[in-house]
Amino acid sequence: MVVLTVSFAVVQEMCARLGAATGRGLLDLIRERFGIGWTLFVVGVVIIANGGVTLSEFVGIGAASELLGVSRYVSVPIGAVLLWYLVIYGSYAKVEKIFLLMTFVFFAYPIAAFMGRPDWSAVAHGAFVPTIEWDSAYIFLLVGVLGTTITPYIQIFQQSSIVERGAARRHYGPERIDAYFGSIFSNLMSISMIIATGATLYVVGQHEVESAADAAKALEPVVGASAKTLFAIGLLGASLLAGAVLPLATAYAVSEAFGIPKGVNLDFRRGKTFFTIFTALILIGAGIALIPNVPIFPLLVGIQVLNGVLLPIILVFILLLVNDQHLMGELKNSRFYNILGWGTFTMITVAVVVMLGGQLLELLGMNLFGGN
Repeated sequence: MVVLTVSFAVVQEMCARLGAATGRGLLDLIRERFGIGWTLFVVGVVIIANGGVTLSEFVGIGAASELLGVSRYVSVPIGAVLLWYLVIYGSYAKVEKIFLLMTFVFFAYPIAAFMGRPDWSAVAHGAFVPTIEWDSAYIFLLVGVLGTTITPYIQIFQQSSIVERGAARRHYGPERIDAYFGSIFSNLMSISMIIATGATLYVVGQHEVESAADAAKALEPVVGASAKTLFAIGLLGASLLAGAVLPLATAYAVSEAFGIPKGVNLDFRRGKTFFTIFTALILIGAGIALIPNVPIFPLLVGIQVLNGVLLPIILVFILLLVNDQHLMGELKNSRFYNILGWGTFTMITVAVVVMLGGQLLELLGMNLFGGN
């Protein structure tokens, strides 16, 4: 995770720098520099990647509500309508502060990590010395971790948010610090969750997390019997927050790619495409989340693996653009950043190729075995 944290911070900082140097979003730059063909390809990647994560957020809404005793067949439709209304007609900017407060429950994880009394020497070794197992299941999960840590959506959102704030290249310093701080803080929380889960569940023989209730158990050393309820509140807040932001960010990105009018302040006639994309993502995400007997955790892992597979496509465009002297000027990548950036791209690409190759070999082996 330490290696991934460095990679995540470097990629986030490059996207922030791209936004500050150009004042434009990633897909806008891809259209200008690489043409409509590559733009269509990247738009497809963005829709698939963000659509999958949007689905996972509605799955999270359902899982959280069921921990609180409310059926997902009630909570997911209500959540979808609520988010759609708040963004289109309401004051989502005010309500999102409530969602953010709900996620503060997850700050209990660092405490749980210490109270679980893990073997800190093993934690340190695992944090700084990567362990690679050439096992198909391990590689599959590794790609999933890459996909959920350096997810394509975050890169696009990072650059767009810099542009939205109007950060100028001459005042870029604070934005760089913000990008690093946000990346490191985010991954410290992830690391705390991993340590807390390992110290509480793994040591008692529970080696798999198959439900939200299982995940909540890692908070028991801190909050005891209230762990399930508090975890549900945090998960609900996080899912509602991202459940609105992801479709909205996707609608902005796709509209930006083709120069289509965008923004929640437009009327439907002028923002027809923008509103249609936003609404469609909410409907599809909520609809699939309501499929009976959907395997929640395999679905969530599969979505993050898909993000990992698509991630190198986004990264290569980021790296090509951030090295463009005409665009970047004095903010162009240094040799050190290129080593880290292309190293991250290579690491992820190799993991994806190994995973896909292993899956293909297993498939061929099964077919050959069946033929015999």
